[in-house]
Amino acid sequence: MISREHTYLRLAVDLAILTVREDALQALVITRANEPFRGRPALPGGFLRGDEDIEDAAVRELAEETGLDGTRLHLEQLRAYGAPGRDPRGRVVSIAFLTIMPDLPLPTAGSDARSAAWTPVEKVRGTLSFDHDQILDEAVERARTRLEFTTLATTFCGPSFTIGDLRNVYEVVWGHKLDPRNFNRKVLNTPGFVEPTGERRIPEVGRPAALYRPGGEQALNPPLLRAS
Repeated sequence: MISREHTYLRLAVDLAILTVREDALQALVITRANEPFRGRPALPGGFLRGDEDIEDAAVRELAEETGLDGTRLHLEQLRAYGAPGRDPRGRVVSIAFLTIMPDLPLPTAGSDARSAAWTPVEKVRGTLSFDHDQILDEAVERARTRLEFTTLATTFCGPSFTIGDLRNVYEVVWGHKLDPRNFNRKVLNTPGFVEPTGERRIPEVGRPAALYRPGGEQALNPPLLRAS
């Protein structure tokens, strides 16, 4: 016989915050101060309060656990995670958010976190509490896809940059080297991706490199696909 008993859920938010630091794709990771998984690494997050919108809860949890101001970040919903047993405290459904931002400041641990730090994704993968390894993996894949179809990579490069700087962002996020000549050709032949500043960077060693700034487009047409 099919049970028609309703399941009572607790709703939570988790945040996958990614940035490029020290030539590595890094995620914001806390060390949990409370059970369950006390002393273990996890993504920032927590339970929704009764009077909160879901995104407001994400902003609050980010501030409480890391000291970062989520109101200045673009938070996009990744998806909902609700597998039975994902949280030992009971039936908990979490709405995960993704943010991909450059030049984020160092975090400071807050109320529910013993510590908070930027950590290379490759170092932390496979160590996270709850189902946060799955959330992080899917967030990284979303970020990689965003670089294929949008001009997001330019935001990691500052006001002006060389094509080599831009290629480095792609290599860090995608996790593999790219052919410089092929990459340069695709970038410069994509309308609205970048535009020249008319200036050059003069290195101590080597040839001067032309400087660019972000173009006016947000979507890449054609896309810059990883497999190509």
